[in-house]
Amino acid sequence: MGRSLAAALCDRGAIVQGYGRMSEDEGRDPRAVWTNATFADLSALARALEGQEVVFHLLGSSTPESSNRDPGEDLTASVFTTVKLLDLCRSASVRKIVFASSGGTVYGVPTIIPTPESAPTDPISAYGINKLAVEKYMALYRHLYGLDYQVLRIANPYGPGQSPFKKQGVVASIMHSALSGHAVEIWGTGEVTRDFIHVDDVASAFLHALDYAGEQRVMNVGSGVGRTVNQIVEDVRDALGLPQIEIVRKSARAADVPVSVLDTTLITRETGWRPRIAWQAGLARTAAWMRGTFGLA
Repeated sequence: MGRSLAAALCDRGAIVQGYGRMSEDEGRDPRAVWTNATFADLSALARALEGQEVVFHLLGSSTPESSNRDPGEDLTASVFTTVKLLDLCRSASVRKIVFASSGGTVYGVPTIIPTPESAPTDPISAYGINKLAVEKYMALYRHLYGLDYQVLRIANPYGPGQSPFKKQGVVASIMHSALSGHAVEIWGTGEVTRDFIHVDDVASAFLHALDYAGEQRVMNVGSGVGRTVNQIVEDVRDALGLPQIEIVRKSARAADVPVSVLDTTLITRETGWRPRIAWQAGLARTAAWMRGTFGLA
């Protein structure tokens, strides 16, 4: 998401200071200044924040599954460090912070599908709990210090620039495995259902959040359409023009929510944002990027 957001901001004429662990071969926009450092490096983070008006917070390295293996470590890496980021934003006189929360995990096993922002939040992973905690800290810092913020609860992003090696991003993982001639791993029956949104549409949502001055602080960002993992495999096979994709099935994971599809009525009503990139076109763009980036047939 960061790659697409940086490009969208540069296209808009913004002076962009990127931050995080991203190498040039991952598609960094040359128009953006980049600080290659970890989230925990507070000195580097403070320097990167100097002179910035708006901060887009997308930093994070865990997944729902990995967060449950060591909830304490994930709490420190995500929530504690974000609180430090908020303090640094105050010191740097940042006007607004836009946070990439997780529409796929904060609601837990949803009682309403598509799921609106008003639905209960009962995460079944430490990852989701920590995303919610960050949302609450942002509300606290607005109350205490006037630091403006916007939370976007994002569905499952996919598209060019998404690494297939980080154990998060099922489209990238399936596509890379298929192009490499490797079997695709599916956890459980493959009927887990997710809402997929192209990274360029996510970047557009961030720009809408930047301009938004209304009262709604939390908004869903998704396509509103659910697709099973089994369907994703077939759609990727079609996009790549392959006769078949080998599948290896593994045991279901406790952190996987069975169904996650987001209701995006609120953000559309408040900002006018809506997804523009059709699913098949998004897969075709992703396939072209992956073939070119990794030299795959």
